[in-house]
Amino acid sequence: MKYSESTFNKTRVLAIALAHHIHDIYTSFFAPLLPLLIAKLEIPLSAAAVLHVVRNIPSLFNPLLALMAEKRGIKYFMILTPGITAVAMSLIGLAPSFGALFILFLVAGISAALFHIPSPVMVRESSGDRVGRGMSFYMVGGEMARTVGPLLVTGAVSLWSLEGIWRLMPLGIAASAVLFVKLRNYEAAQPPHRRTKQDGAVRILKDYRFFFFALGAFIMFNSAMKTALTLFLPVYLIEKGASLWYSGISLSLLQGFGVAGTFLAGSLSDRFGRKRMLILFAVGTVLFMGLFTLTNSIVLLGFLGFFMFASGPILLVIVQETKTAMPTS
Repeated sequence: MKYSESTFNKTRVLAIALAHHIHDIYTSFFAPLLPLLIAKLEIPLSAAAVLHVVRNIPSLFNPLLALMAEKRGIKYFMILTPGITAVAMSLIGLAPSFGALFILFLVAGISAALFHIPSPVMVRESSGDRVGRGMSFYMVGGEMARTVGPLLVTGAVSLWSLEGIWRLMPLGIAASAVLFVKLRNYEAAQPPHRRTKQDGAVRILKDYRFFFFALGAFIMFNSAMKTALTLFLPVYLIEKGASLWYSGISLSLLQGFGVAGTFLAGSLSDRFGRKRMLILFAVGTVLFMGLFTLTNSIVLLGFLGFFMFASGPILLVIVQETKTAMPTS
């Protein structure tokens, strides 16, 4: 495959988006299962929050993992991680203690970080001059997973009990097998801005320090709202007397409207500009978060999901459009 400035490789983009979808189905299991894990292992909410942090800690090492990907090749990360994540997340129902959960979530977190490092680069290389559209396809795969995942795992619990959800792991293993067949001959393209002797991680951090600061600040505030909703919404609703099914459906509603926002955002940013659309979605997120807090309306929850998740593909495009010779970093 050669780097292209104009050709949108729909087949490759959709294949990566499907892999993203299957991988993220498993990472969406935590929130709907959290009430059951709390009851089974008698862990406090603070311990549940620790598990969420442990699952996300590996993302702090993304720059180091990206440097490793630059040297080792990106396709191996794409191939192995859906299966690893599937095994780890499908075993949480069998975990006999908090320590076992800790290890499983750490493994799943590392695997998820390794998957999400190379996949946007491969989407960019396959999208030509319509990177926004490509990133929307990619992000829709992830957001649809967080819509389907809670319903899938809730149904699995109803059929097989919490301990029986290990039966869901073959889907992820099969995804890794398919990726092996599809990507075994893939070679990462060299972007037009070839690496020079002056290029390197330290130089990139120095040249883009203000960009990384602004990007980090935006992601931090957006993630705070997103985490509060996606992690504790089922627990909150169950404590208010709702059923496990209702809480799972509410979470899927939030994620479902997020899919719509994610699908439209990239193409809109191609047409109207990245910064303009990013500001629009940020203002909408704050507005509907405030309204939902005041009213607890399920309708407003849908609008909140639309605006809150829409910034995802735009942020990925902005990062991928930076002119560096280390695209995974």
